Amino acid sequence: MNDAMETKYLEKLNRYVTAMRNEKPDCVPIRPFAAEFVAAYKGYTCQEVTHDYNKAFEATRAAAADFDWDATVGNMVYVWTGLTQALGLRYYGVPGVDVPQDTAFQYIEPPVSEAFMKADEYDALIEDPTAFLYNTWLPRVSTEINAPGEPVTYRHTLALVRGAMSMLNYFSGFPEQGAALRAESGTVSAIAGIFKAPFDIIADKLRGYEGLAMDMITQPEKVLAACEALMPHLFSIALSGADPDGYVPIGFWMHRGCVPFISPKQFDSHYWPTLKPIIEALWERGHQTLFYGEGSWDFHLESFSELPDRSIVFHLDRSDPKKVHKVLGDKFCLSGGIPNAILSYGTPDEVRAACKRVLDIAAKDGGYIMDASAIMQNDSKAENVRVMTEFTREYGQYGTAPSAILPPRINEGKLVTGTPSFAVDGTPGVCTPWAQHKKGMKPISGDEALMQRVWGEVDGLSNMFVWHCLLSF
Repeated sequence: MNDAMETKYLEKLNRYVTAMRNEKPDCVPIRPFAAEFVAAYKGYTCQEVTHDYNKAFEATRAAAADFDWDATVGNMVYVWTGLTQALGLRYYGVPGVDVPQDTAFQYIEPPVSEAFMKADEYDALIEDPTAFLYNTWLPRVSTEINAPGEPVTYRHTLALVRGAMSMLNYFSGFPEQGAALRAESGTVSAIAGIFKAPFDIIADKLRGYEGLAMDMITQPEKVLAACEALMPHLFSIALSGADPDGYVPIGFWMHRGCVPFISPKQFDSHYWPTLKPIIEALWERGHQTLFYGEGSWDFHLESFSELPDRSIVFHLDRSDPKKVHKVLGDKFCLSGGIPNAILSYGTPDEVRAACKRVLDIAAKDGGYIMDASAIMQNDSKAENVRVMTEFTREYGQYGTAPSAILPPRINEGKLVTGTPSFAVDGTPGVCTPWAQHKKGMKPISGDEALMQRVWGEVDGLSNMFVWHCLLSF
């Protein structure tokens, strides 16, 4: 990387980090979460960027360079259907197969009678979430993988090997993609790691929304216990993928925990008590969380204000920017709020007006990042995205020079380590503990600590595989 591009990268990172800490950088950072938009911009179909992640990487780099964004996600399409088909996952509509090739991939939620977790299986999930995922959930979501007791077929074994190797191959591409974004355009990788709320996991991938809605009436205590059992595992996965330097936030995708999907009482009794401690624990360990608030979360802003100052970045989708800024603006950075419909169907003047409105509300004192309300798909017009970018560059200036000097890490010198308060007597991040594995071995005459360390590393990969199947794919 040449010195000029490295300086540009550091200036963008400083701008982005300063805004996320609710302070005033030299200008408003621009951080589009651009998914299938980059396919259309580069001339690819949705099928191409969904099924060939290298094309998605290439298209993202091209858009980041041409628009000169400050930050973006290395691949916001993210779900690689090569991997989902290797595992035979039932819940994706694949472009070019299940949906037209120029339609984004679709999530297919099964009817409640075919939910991937049954109403009477909460105890099994609570007892050992990782074992439940491997023994019960994975065979149900896959057309290829058999449950314990069923024949271990050639297809079954190949699916596990293909799935694991594909995931390793895909995830290994992100560091190189981040380095390429940095070297080619000075663009920052916007997030690191993934997190979802325990309640959302049950609604998204286990019981389904209908099943969970019924369970909240018939067995709410089981739902709460399941959320509590999931907490340490979801925390562990979030922490494992977090930025080691603590600069960019962990992505938190918010789905079904808001009114009207659940009642305010259910939010207070189930969603928030099993989410808030995780966000606090991540912050104590030096990591912000990006609350990607899909839909409207206006009813819950007062609850979010209970979190430590600067611990989150709150993204505006359908939430009212004025209300959010009034309640959260003094504590947290805000992002987004530019309606996707305007970027897709509006005129350039309408785009400018939308940007000005949000900037006037949320960006006067810093602590705001420009982005669309929701992930940008292939209906966003390149002309309108360029107008959003250029208007922000012109109107969003704070009158100071850019800086390539990075701020200190969050809570530097005061970072918490060790077990969080919500941990249970389990082994998040582990499938087979060393003590259990050791029982089947011959007596160890050499360095047991060496063997235990390496076993922990390889066993941890098997744990990560099934949890990322649940969270990421």
